[in-house]
Amino acid sequence: MSTVFPIPTLQAGTAGLQLEGVPLADIAQAHGTPTYVYSRKALTDAFVAYRGALAGRRSLVCYAVKANSSLGVLSVFAQLGAGFDIVSGGELSRVLAAGGDAGKVVFSGVGKSRAEMRQALMADIRCFNVESAAEIDRLNEVAGELGKVAPIAFRVNPNVDPKTHPYISTGLKSNKFGVAFDAALDLYRRAAALPHLKVSGIACHIGSQLLDPAPIAEAAEKVLGLVDRLAAEGIVLDHIDLGGGLGIRYRDEEPPSVEQYLAPLLAIFAGRKEELCFEPGRSLVGNAGLLLTRVEYLKPGEEKNFAIVDAAMNDLARPALYDAYHEVVAVAPRAEAGRNYEIVGPICESGDFLAHDRELTVAEGDLVALLSAGAYGMAMSSNYNTRPRAAEVMVDGERALLIRRRETVESLYALETPLR
Repeated sequence: MSTVFPIPTLQAGTAGLQLEGVPLADIAQAHGTPTYVYSRKALTDAFVAYRGALAGRRSLVCYAVKANSSLGVLSVFAQLGAGFDIVSGGELSRVLAAGGDAGKVVFSGVGKSRAEMRQALMADIRCFNVESAAEIDRLNEVAGELGKVAPIAFRVNPNVDPKTHPYISTGLKSNKFGVAFDAALDLYRRAAALPHLKVSGIACHIGSQLLDPAPIAEAAEKVLGLVDRLAAEGIVLDHIDLGGGLGIRYRDEEPPSVEQYLAPLLAIFAGRKEELCFEPGRSLVGNAGLLLTRVEYLKPGEEKNFAIVDAAMNDLARPALYDAYHEVVAVAPRAEAGRNYEIVGPICESGDFLAHDRELTVAEGDLVALLSAGAYGMAMSSNYNTRPRAAEVMVDGERALLIRRRETVESLYALETPLR
């Protein structure tokens, strides 16, 4: 087993694997399994890397809340001075509950409701990233009803291929996100004429798990050309939002560092006065977390061997949804020879798998960790098969802090009423 893990704060200790200074076995004993476990140091280091790469440049790093919306995670970033990229009123409520600054919040998403617009306007968020012509009319109307002026940026679709999984590609003509690049100029003219909107910026986001800076640099060049065309018409922008998307290592990927990823963008905008905004999600939290689970049964078969664990597709949807890869490691490896297993959960679906054909040396009752699970893990989890969602623990040096209690079965139907 490799001792070089994608999670930088995970290491082998005398009691098996430990995150920062806490053995994973101790966390399982205290809080049970399955449990999501995060490293505060890894979260902090990832954010500081962005701040360092942008030193000397007017900028704002807005964490993409959808990647992991745990209050414990959000509070770490809030204390570091982060902004936040949200896509729902619920996410705004979470940011505020975690101590985030509404003045550093940008609201993206294609389907903002009137209620969400009112909520965001009353909170005085930084900017709405508008994604359709219909949205500017609705937002103008809602802002007028409140006696407010809504700051906006159009999310422009630059039609650049991000060379990533099609499900997480967001900047092509065929995607639902953003407004067409060729229509953007006219939309800005319309918005600038509306009494309850203030044109503040421009935004684009071409996709997620990007491993090459070239596509986002291409998109940035197109955006810059549009910014200058707007300025020529007297529509001067305060900020340019280039989205997120920087990828991480799950298996054998070699993503660029934050500095390498941002360098061509900073070069393109060198000497510009506009504030540069970024919306990283996965690159901040993905390799700061893991899913800790326990082997329930080992089930040998004629064609495949199965390791049935107590985590399932409801806990970590990415493998079943995208056929995504997560490294799987034994918390306390055994000395004997390993065997290849399908890592599966208890859910009644053939698609309930967490990993295919992985060599492990484990026995029933052993702990295993699914790595790189800090992004789109707990945030996408569900209660399918009436399974309570996992606990969440934040490791901070030598301490393991419970930041979300495990759900109970009773809590799952607390809002329901049986017929008598």
